[in-house]
Amino acid sequence: MTFKSNVVMTLVLSTLMGAALAADGGATKEDATAMVKKGVAAIKSGSVDKIYGDISDKANASWRHQDLYLVVYGLDGTVKAHGANSKMIGKNLIELKDIDGKAFIKERVDLAKAQGTFWQDYKFTNPETKKIEPKSMYCEKLDETVVCGGIYK
Repeated sequence: MTFKSNVVMTLVLSTLMGAALAADGGATKEDATAMVKKGVAAIKSGSVDKIYGDISDKANASWRHQDLYLVVYGLDGTVKAHGANSKMIGKNLIELKDIDGKAFIKERVDLAKAQGTFWQDYKFTNPETKKIEPKSMYCEKLDETVVCGGIYK
């Protein structure tokens, strides 16, 4: 191979590797924090029902980033908005447990009441990979709700 061919091949492989890494990569803690803060600000300033609808609309790209989406729960555990599964809206999931038996919605609501802003770890099905994976959820309490966005580890 000539020098020029080696350079071209290196550039092609680098581009393909970068694309593969971007496809496998997920949202960061910074992305989750920013998305939750954006959601809180939107809910505070707009029509709550419209914002909840927008957050729950999987086609609305402004409320999705890679594997990151928002969920909003009432402090009783009832889903107000869900960026990955709109069928959950209106359901009370306070007793929902992860694969390890952790009642993560109850814990989330309790943390919201006690701390207001927090990170929470549990296991959940990644909507992109369809596999159960460790997840960290950043949450902020807003009035009688908790707005959350999580990252898969």
